[in-house]
Amino acid sequence: MTGTVVKSTGSWYVVRELSTGQLHRCRLRGKFKIKGLKASNPLAVGDQVEFGVEDQTEGAGVISQIAPRRNYIVRRSVHKTGHVHVVAANIDQAMLVVTLVSPATSFGFIDRFLVTAEAYHIPVTLLFNKIDLYDEDTADYQTQIMDMYARIGYPSLACAAHTGEGVPAIDALLDGRVSLLSGHSGVGKSTLINALIPDLDLKTAEISEFSDKGVHTTTFAEMLPVRPGTFIIDTPGIKELGLVDLPPAELAGYFPEMRALLNQCRYHNCQHTHEPGCAVREAVDKGVIALPRYDSYVSMLAGEDNRK
Repeated sequence: MTGTVVKSTGSWYVVRELSTGQLHRCRLRGKFKIKGLKASNPLAVGDQVEFGVEDQTEGAGVISQIAPRRNYIVRRSVHKTGHVHVVAANIDQAMLVVTLVSPATSFGFIDRFLVTAEAYHIPVTLLFNKIDLYDEDTADYQTQIMDMYARIGYPSLACAAHTGEGVPAIDALLDGRVSLLSGHSGVGKSTLINALIPDLDLKTAEISEFSDKGVHTTTFAEMLPVRPGTFIIDTPGIKELGLVDLPPAELAGYFPEMRALLNQCRYHNCQHTHEPGCAVREAVDKGVIALPRYDSYVSMLAGEDNRK
């Protein structure tokens, strides 16, 4: 049978059978390694697998094959140095919930997430939550930020999950897709998920019933069904997502507005910080590249942590 991994607890996996939607508690047969990827986990939420049922009474099974991934997104492994943990695979889009108030999400965190998604070819939409708390100045400021990101290919939606404002537009964007939903603690991600999936408690209970008993699972992603064909992958532990280490020479290539100028610098190995004839710094001076984005690039290049 074929199915999709909807939850992982590290030792057992919950697999949703593609043909029936039935959930199966499965283990992995043997050891699997992903070519070219030092990962601490061989399987992730979103993986397509082949499995067989061993125990017809409980529906438990064994995963025998993992299909090639269209894409995936990772964070640093907290257990194995030099390894990554695959957060989710086969994602159609990522949606990052951010806030300008209570608390304010930093540009550094937003841009670090966008670079990570760029590295794995995953389109991102920014969801600006808590607009019900804005005054006029904050609303104007948000418009400027949304315009800044829209110009470089990142669309945004404004919402107030607490009141339901903007939720139908987000729901429409989810339709027919597998969407990774991320965001810092306190930005209202859980409130938004509850607004999008009114019977969430029932759906999570259905999946949890098949989870490995007694295993702490809060650092694992979980795929939640919104409706047939539409899924949200919830990702707790977003602080650990961070930026997987990229060679300094490649970093600018994951900033779309910089990528367009890379062949215009005087030096082919230009890092866009101090070199003469740098097309990127010239674009910053002219306002073509937004200063907050350039500041994020410089801090990432210096290895500073922008997860706050």
